Amino acid sequence: MFIAPENRDLSPHTGWTRAHWERSADQLLLAVRPYASPGRGLINLPGDRPSWSGPRSDGLEGYARTWLLAALRVAGAQGEDPHGHLDRYAEGLASGTRQPVGTGELNGTFPDAWPLTTEVRQAVVESASVALGLRLTRTWLWDKLDDRTRQRAVDWLLPALGPSPVDNNWWLFGLTVAGFLQDAGIETDRAAATIERALERVDQWYLGDGWYSDGPNRSFDHYNAWALHFYPVLHAHLSDDRALLDRYGPRLHAQLDAHTRLFGADGAPMPYGRSLTYRFAAAAAPWLGALTGHTPLTPGATRRLASGSLKYFLDRPGNRGATDAAGLLTLGWHGPYPPVVQHYSGPASPYWASKGYLGLLLPPEHPVWTDVEEALPAETADAVTTLRAPGLLIQSTAGDGLVRLHNHGSNNHVGGGADEDPCYSRFAYSTVTGPTSQGVPDNHFGLMSQGACTTRGPAVPLGGGDGWAASLSEPRPGPPGVRIASLTLAHGRAELRAHLVVGAAPGTPVRQTGWAATPGRTAQLHPVHGYAPEVRQLAAGSTLFGSGAQVAALHGTTGATPSLFVALASLTAQPDPDPVHALADIEVTGHTLRVAWQDGTVHRLVLDSTVPAVRTEDR
Repeated sequence: MFIAPENRDLSPHTGWTRAHWERSADQLLLAVRPYASPGRGLINLPGDRPSWSGPRSDGLEGYARTWLLAALRVAGAQGEDPHGHLDRYAEGLASGTRQPVGTGELNGTFPDAWPLTTEVRQAVVESASVALGLRLTRTWLWDKLDDRTRQRAVDWLLPALGPSPVDNNWWLFGLTVAGFLQDAGIETDRAAATIERALERVDQWYLGDGWYSDGPNRSFDHYNAWALHFYPVLHAHLSDDRALLDRYGPRLHAQLDAHTRLFGADGAPMPYGRSLTYRFAAAAAPWLGALTGHTPLTPGATRRLASGSLKYFLDRPGNRGATDAAGLLTLGWHGPYPPVVQHYSGPASPYWASKGYLGLLLPPEHPVWTDVEEALPAETADAVTTLRAPGLLIQSTAGDGLVRLHNHGSNNHVGGGADEDPCYSRFAYSTVTGPTSQGVPDNHFGLMSQGACTTRGPAVPLGGGDGWAASLSEPRPGPPGVRIASLTLAHGRAELRAHLVVGAAPGTPVRQTGWAATPGRTAQLHPVHGYAPEVRQLAAGSTLFGSGAQVAALHGTTGATPSLFVALASLTAQPDPDPVHALADIEVTGHTLRVAWQDGTVHRLVLDSTVPAVRTEDR
């Protein structure tokens, strides 16, 4: 995708400027135009499979999500619209709401009609993007519409003010519709009640330090950034509600301190959790922090992070970017990748990435566009950051710009089980690897039976401290009463992985796997305690980064319960790295680990099998 000449003086890390953002937004919008329905109410993008909501809903999704991008583009230019985006979407709004259709008519003779939010659940999601776009462009579009068109649009939007049909971030879609209606002076009392109800529900999932669970299941991922902070804080900003912004802005600030550490030096956001096809929507929260003043980042660091992420997906060597030959965003990561696509995703779903263009609302003279880019945390120093609320551990190394995420508290948004989602169930993720989608799971520990390995089961955090995090899980399907206390201790590029198996019969086989590395990266796995000395290489299928992945694996058997298994792992892009076992001296006494790192740092941890729990002792 050709975008604009680079400016390495202003942007020494990425070369990208505001012009790249504006031109790439226009290119994405122009690319979808050939797929509009006759009255432009739907944008029916090509694809091999519709979402579970059906083609009509997918066409609305194409309209709504690209409309949000158009709104950000035009609002950021203070109404200037040389490509005529507003006229096209205004026409689509009128034709889409002229005769909305119910489920019995979804495949009928109304080529532009939107599905009703009362009958097609996904339409509630899209109503938020429609409403937010109208709110951002109200001066240039909504205020110029005829009364009949406005009334039909309101009639279509109003049902979204009801209780959310899904008990997670979906509560915020009604809030977003309510915010627009409130601004427009429509059903203001009902809108205010919707906003209050939504915030009350979402507040129940706030665990501190900027982290929300996406519903009641301890699900932590990028939805924190592109939904759970995005909608309330942006609403407070657009409403100029200082009390609300004072309440939710500091939470965004706190979360950004961790969120910005989840981007590699190459711009990649951490590929974990669901809806990865939204890609650079992960840049929305840093932009929102700059927009509201609630951010730990300098303006130059904000642009470096956001531009790095956009460039990572749109400007990759060898035509391996996120867009296809027609300039359309694909369902996947770099390109199409079905294993990480959810059933609710359709051909236009990737355009939720439009949220990543939120920075265009900041004027060209704002410091985020005029200050020189500054380095990301992953580029400045080696760091290990413990996030106690979600039970996560972030490990980054400046020498190669890689970031790893160790998971000791985040679970699948629909619950655990034998069919766990690999984007939630792994013990570790990185900005350059996996997760594997077939065959042997990467970064996994489980019990073996007849060649098959148990899944992890939901992770219950056991705590975290200086460089470590731990969790408790019950393998599935597994013998009743078996529990596994797991610990990750990270330092530099090395990871100590310890698992205390409680309740398993003596002689039960276990397996620990390592990273599914791609060319140019070296993955290491070394047995320390409880495993046989042999390290096997196992076929692991494909990952986001290519096919034919292999992972290293260690095998052992339980003794008298409880049984402790300890390994050292490493992932690096450094050439010719030393063996990982050369990075630490480890003593195992009972369930006590003394780890002396190469630089003189010493950790001493105890895995307690009676609770089970993890505690630190004097260092």
